[in-house]
Amino acid sequence: MDIKLEKRAWYIRHKYWLMAGVAALGLIALNISLVVGPRTKLADADDLEIAEVTMTDFHEYIDVTGIVQPILNIKVNCREGGYISRIVAGNGVMLDEGDTILVIENPELIRSIEEERLAWEKQQMNHRLQQYQMEQKSLSLRGQMLQAEYEMRRLEKSHNLDIEEARMGIKSKAQLEVSEDEYNYNLQKSKLTLESLKHDSAVNLIQSSLLDNELENSRDKYIRTRSRLGDLVVRSPLRGQLSYVSAIPGQRVSSGESIAEINILDDYKVHANLSEYYVDRISVGLPASVTYQGVKFPMKISKVVPEVKNQTFSVELVFTGEKPENARVGKSYNIQIELGSPEKALVIPRGKFYNSNGGRKIYKLSSSGATADLIPIVIGRQNPKQFEVMQGLSEGDKVIISEYTDYKDAERLRIK
Repeated sequence: MDIKLEKRAWYIRHKYWLMAGVAALGLIALNISLVVGPRTKLADADDLEIAEVTMTDFHEYIDVTGIVQPILNIKVNCREGGYISRIVAGNGVMLDEGDTILVIENPELIRSIEEERLAWEKQQMNHRLQQYQMEQKSLSLRGQMLQAEYEMRRLEKSHNLDIEEARMGIKSKAQLEVSEDEYNYNLQKSKLTLESLKHDSAVNLIQSSLLDNELENSRDKYIRTRSRLGDLVVRSPLRGQLSYVSAIPGQRVSSGESIAEINILDDYKVHANLSEYYVDRISVGLPASVTYQGVKFPMKISKVVPEVKNQTFSVELVFTGEKPENARVGKSYNIQIELGSPEKALVIPRGKFYNSNGGRKIYKLSSSGATADLIPIVIGRQNPKQFEVMQGLSEGDKVIISEYTDYKDAERLRIK
């Protein structure tokens, strides 16, 4: 007996065609969304470093590596030129003040000293001869002065006698007048002679003083020239370590030439290079510290060289109290330079995302955590562990802080 078959619904009869159509429409919609919607890329959750935006204390400081250097480096220069005769102290030797570093030989200086010595001896002989002549002249002047004084006294007595004889009538008035005229003339002449002798005596004294000065100058010149012999021995000006000697025996050096350097090890300084980002915020006196074996040793910035080279500038720091027991020249320390006191701020952990766009954008996760959108933000202050967020994020937001290189300019990440 025949069984009557029921007619199936159209959507059952054409279900495969319908399924194919729905799949095609879905593919078309996906393509449209990729073209019209934000650029999207897939990201593996295991490859992402996710952090939360928090409101906490922000401590602004810089971590930098510094190299210990001697507190002072002294250049040692030659006071006299010549040839290096011998080197007494080598690199790295500890020197006390006055210790010999090297010896210089200068034949020209020896010859000059000998010439000055001969000139001084000649000056001494000439001085003695002239002094003898002046003494003779002085004696002669004294004799002439005695004669002039005697003549004045004789004339006075003679004139008084003429007056007496005229009073007694022995001489006439005319004879007395002649006698007075002769007396006055001879008196003035004797006075002039005495004045001239006094002047000659004064000149004689001045000449004697000049001769003494010439002899003294000649002696001083010889002593100064001879003292240069001591400058042929180059000595350490202070106690310290001889870091290097740039000379070899037989080498010719000039006066004033730098030939050695001494490190003063009574104290140390630490040299460090900082990013140009901080050039306007670093100043002399800023506090810093070094931590060694759990102990913090305080420091401060003592010098800033603001010239930027290769995107860095240099600073020097000194210890303000005790120093680590292992401090020595060439030792490196991790230094923390403080830029301010801790303040409440909205922060995120420091991450490699900053290298991709300079901290101008960051991927912010959706509430479900399935996607992350690239949004603009403003980064403020920073330290080796944190960034301060000025705009774009709120407390509790979650962001991706790992490297963005693989995502290029994708505006949205789908996280699987």
